[in-house]
Amino acid sequence: MPQAVAGPEIERLIQLLARMPGLGPRSARRAALQLIKKRDTLLGPLADAMRVAADRIIVCTGCGNVDTSDPCTICRDAERDPTTLVVVEDVSDLWALERSGAVKARYHVLGGVLSALDGVRPEHLNLATLVDRVARPEVTEVILALNATVDGQTTAHYVTESIRHCDVKVTRLAHGVPVGGELDYLDEGTLTAAIRSRTAF
Repeated sequence: MPQAVAGPEIERLIQLLARMPGLGPRSARRAALQLIKKRDTLLGPLADAMRVAADRIIVCTGCGNVDTSDPCTICRDAERDPTTLVVVEDVSDLWALERSGAVKARYHVLGGVLSALDGVRPEHLNLATLVDRVARPEVTEVILALNATVDGQTTAHYVTESIRHCDVKVTRLAHGVPVGGELDYLDEGTLTAAIRSRTAF
């Protein structure tokens, strides 16, 4: 166990930062030191922003996105295509698609994927609301934007079965060679998916 180099308040800050994705103990120490050095311009405003976020952030009851209002900003956007519903695993996936600007549709966040190993069953996911939304007459297509993992594909199949009774087209994201990718650097699974999903040129 490494010896503490600062008081308990600073050590707690480091420990909390180390829990963040992508930050290990060393990175957390550097981040904490930077925050402390810039206490007035960074640490104080960050603490205030986190306090406000903790008080105001809620989960949208319609789609599962996080926002400070319910319905969320995306659900209230009248310019979005109401006929298309993009199903994602997590809010981070929704944000990634929004950053790309590739789709201007409505979303549905499942809040995870089915996983026998982790004990995640259908009742743990936001599936009942999804079925209700897909059954609406304006929805004509459901895009399954789930990760290309075993659990992601299992969830995609379960969702497809759950909405089979609805008169909608179900599509999924293409799998295969990424833009700018070189075949020599791709794994066998990606290459196999690319061959199977080949299209006319």
